[in-house]
Amino acid sequence: MPPERDLFANFERMRREMDELFGDVFQRTGLAPRRKGGFSPAVDVFYEHPGGDHPPRAVVHAELAGIDPAEIGLEIQGRELIIAGHRRPAESEGRVYQQLEIDFGPFRRSIPLGADVVSDAARATYRDGILRVELPLVHPEERRRSVPIDVPARAADHDEDGGS
Repeated sequence: MPPERDLFANFERMRREMDELFGDVFQRTGLAPRRKGGFSPAVDVFYEHPGGDHPPRAVVHAELAGIDPAEIGLEIQGRELIIAGHRRPAESEGRVYQQLEIDFGPFRRSIPLGADVVSDAARATYRDGILRVELPLVHPEERRRSVPIDVPARAADHDEDGGS
């Protein structure tokens, strides 16, 4: 019986051959995994009004399981929330994978928001692999002001007052 190392080498050789054989087909059809350039986390975006003294807000949930919160950065640019970070690969020493689907690497996701937000009041929490970002909406200020109407004096009005 060949040593165990040769068995693993055969799996690796078979994987390479399968990639060569089918890889191009998967690339053209869009079915190939996106391993090389990182990944894009799934997000939900919704709006809620919690009531009371709390203003309406945009809420973004991002699926970031297995990512250290210290590796996540948030930035608000106008009506866009940018989530960036890095998911580190699992320790693979001594492992031979049959299936490998959990994406890793750097990511950057720009999420358009449908309203202006108060970026200074944004809050983020991370629990059970879900990042929740709450962004209070800007209240449109009611600016009601009377505008006086200037009526320039006519030359005829001056002649009547001072001409008699």
